Amino acid sequence: MSEIKKLMADVDVEEYYEKYVDFEKFSKLCMEEQEMLGYNWSYPPFDFDVDELWHSYNKLKLIAFKIEFSADELEATFTDDQLKMVLKRFERFKVRLMNDIYALEDEDSMGLFLGKCTLCMRCTREFGMQCKMPLKMRYPIEALGGDVDKTVEDIFGYKIIYAHEGRLPEYLIFVGGLLYDKK
Repeated sequence: MSEIKKLMADVDVEEYYEKYVDFEKFSKLCMEEQEMLGYNWSYPPFDFDVDELWHSYNKLKLIAFKIEFSADELEATFTDDQLKMVLKRFERFKVRLMNDIYALEDEDSMGLFLGKCTLCMRCTREFGMQCKMPLKMRYPIEALGGDVDKTVEDIFGYKIIYAHEGRLPEYLIFVGGLLYDKK
């Protein structure tokens, strides 16, 4: 891995909500992913009103981590299993990056995870049990209906790209944030 860049932008929650949030659309995608990959407490269905959550804050600090790969990493070709292992390493890496978001939180804010929660090896929701880490688990923007691809493109000027044909993408971007300035 060559470099990690931290990108940040502060936006008005009402404007963000109007332009990027479609809970019905993205909750369906989350449910499809859960059916394939297993259920997770950070994904819907939720026991709270998502619209009410968005409208409880005035500001959203978007925090993205862009991981750029070295030339050697980009030139390498991986088998499907090898590529899954390499990308899984970055999923675990997200937990360490979340510390930057946790550090910004206070009683009038709420951190948003960098994608699906990966704090546990297997989420207890799969077994009908309560979350083992409710004080650390956060919801990702997409699980709350946010269009992360459009957010990254419009606000940071990058496209979300994926591994393809055994090759790493030029970069990975993980996006989280902080809802703050509680109403």
